[in-house]
Amino acid sequence: MPAKSLIARRIRVDLSLDAPTGELWLEFHRLLPEFEALRRAVRQGGELPEAAEFNLLDLVSQLAQRMLASCNFCGWNCGVDRSGDGKLGACQLAAETRVASAFHHHGEELIYRGKGGSGTIFFTSCNMRCAFCQNGDISTDKHNGTVVTPGQLAALARRLRLEGCHNINWVGGDPTIHLHTILEAIRLLACEVEPEDRLELRIRSDFFVPYQQSQNAYYGGELNVPMLWNSNFFMTEQAMDLLMVVTDVWLPDFKFGPGDCPVKLARTPWYWETVTNNLLRLEEQGEDYTIRHLVMPNHVECCTFGVLEWLAEHAPAAPVNIMAQYHPDNYCDPASAKYQEKYAAISRGCSPDELIASYRRAEELGLIFRTLTHERRLQT
Repeated sequence: MPAKSLIARRIRVDLSLDAPTGELWLEFHRLLPEFEALRRAVRQGGELPEAAEFNLLDLVSQLAQRMLASCNFCGWNCGVDRSGDGKLGACQLAAETRVASAFHHHGEELIYRGKGGSGTIFFTSCNMRCAFCQNGDISTDKHNGTVVTPGQLAALARRLRLEGCHNINWVGGDPTIHLHTILEAIRLLACEVEPEDRLELRIRSDFFVPYQQSQNAYYGGELNVPMLWNSNFFMTEQAMDLLMVVTDVWLPDFKFGPGDCPVKLARTPWYWETVTNNLLRLEEQGEDYTIRHLVMPNHVECCTFGVLEWLAEHAPAAPVNIMAQYHPDNYCDPASAKYQEKYAAISRGCSPDELIASYRRAEELGLIFRTLTHERRLQT
């Protein structure tokens, strides 16, 4: 199957990209039915037509650049002009994008890592402030990592795909705040613009693999790169609109229940309504996705049960990974100089009783969770 980006490249845009933003959005929504129709036809065995010179990928990238000028990528909807003279959004970023690491990830779910790994690119910074973040070194330090241009990012993704990664896994921190760079990189990648190979950034695997060029990286002679969006899903409807055109599979992290835990533990208001609205879109539009939920100590009834019950009502067929690997980190680790006493309730790992209660509730609700949740155990 061709990635969505290859399909979007076939959708012709007649409007000048210099047109007013409102007109660009009208053109975008006008073209979506054509995009979906072509996608359905290709899935049913139809052939891809010739690529258009000015196409939907160009439009999507341009719209992301316009959004950056009054930023509304994420749920904060701060409206800051991040494109100009160094003004910082709620994410504490201007236009610059940094990548902390990129590698063949063999720790993701089997359906995403396969044999060649998931081509995971970790971005610096985040739009949430989770006290327990296990990637706190990159999510809280905006100066971590290497500055990348869209061309360098495209070259990095291209290299990972050619080395055999099954997909490109955009993650962080959180990738949403880097939407402008990512969408332009995807455009360059799909349009096979000459890559920039000058980026000095470590590519590694979780174990040694003698990488050779993959014979599965092409579709009809074109580089074919499936995109995986691995995010906290705290993003706006407009960001979701653009991502729907290029994202082949989604890996949302559904962290909190409907109470005030997102504010207490992540300083993030509007969390529940934002994330559930985005998840509903995936379900309603028939997207391919897997839900992740990390069980936390003393938050089984308020968060885990709330998440599982919502899924049972609104997305009962969604695959769910109920993750048991919580450990106190960042501001929750009593052994750290950063530790804050107000997070004492989550300053330990989950007890067996808490994990068993989570699994039992998922079982009672009829959720599809066993294989993903217990995958590692099943392999031993």
